[in-house]
Amino acid sequence: MWLLLLASIWGASYMFIKIGLRDLSAPMIACARIALAAAVLVPVAASQRALGAVRGRAGTVAIVGAVQVAGPFLLIGLGEQEISSALAGILVATAAIFTAVLAIWVDHEERSEGLRLLGIVVGIAGVVALFGLDLSGSGSAVLGGLAVVLASLGYAAGGFLVKHRLGHAPPIGVAAWVMAAGTIWLLPAALITAPSSVPALGPVAAVTALGVVGTGLAFAIFYTLIGRVGPARSFIVAYLAPGFAVVYGALLLNERIGAGTVAGLALILAGSWLAVEGPSPSRRDEAAALLDSVPRPAPSVARPGR
Repeated sequence: MWLLLLASIWGASYMFIKIGLRDLSAPMIACARIALAAAVLVPVAASQRALGAVRGRAGTVAIVGAVQVAGPFLLIGLGEQEISSALAGILVATAAIFTAVLAIWVDHEERSEGLRLLGIVVGIAGVVALFGLDLSGSGSAVLGGLAVVLASLGYAAGGFLVKHRLGHAPPIGVAAWVMAAGTIWLLPAALITAPSSVPALGPVAAVTALGVVGTGLAFAIFYTLIGRVGPARSFIVAYLAPGFAVVYGALLLNERIGAGTVAGLALILAGSWLAVEGPSPSRRDEAAALLDSVPRPAPSVARPGR
């Protein structure tokens, strides 16, 4: 139930961005989203005494805030100026593909081969299907799609930074500080592109929901899930959210769902699952070690008549 709730919230984020873009700039939406999320996460992290665990890592937090939060959120908003919210939700799922690719160089424990390498190829085929069938009509649409793909690369790179530089700290504390850093990064651009007139209620409500629910509350639920069911099962949400994004875009924003959308969604999700969940050398070694450590019963002696 919690996984479906979280997937439905994250899947709606792209719809909220599209509505917000009616009256607000991409930098304004990204900054407001992150600031509202920080307002939710900082008190939660403080109540769990998780804010002090990143002392002495301000530089790393600032880099993660730029690479994994401020940059991707801005790029997704810029991309959605040119492409549908459904396509944006699907393309963001390529973060899993980039994670598997980057692991080849930066995380040898997760090196891709076999089925995981096949997953990378399948995922790239899904991206090609989207760009070839649904984004081939105009150069601006291609650039919009590339902006979202670049955002996914930022998500993946930021994940490795957190793992290797901030892995000792409570995740909720890291998320709170990273959101605060992301707000500072985007504040100048948000102020420069602030609307000259009061925006309509719809875009304001959409951005508020995006920040408070789609980012702040969603992260709190996500880290709660990690604590309850573990990270592996929690990350299933990454495969469910794009489907919700497509449904919201089609039903609520009247976005066209073409053959490329369906093919791209299927290939990217299948490739992401294989790239992330497929067996890696380290996992096979761990499994073998675990099996070797299990006491085996002594061979039974056959009894007469059996």
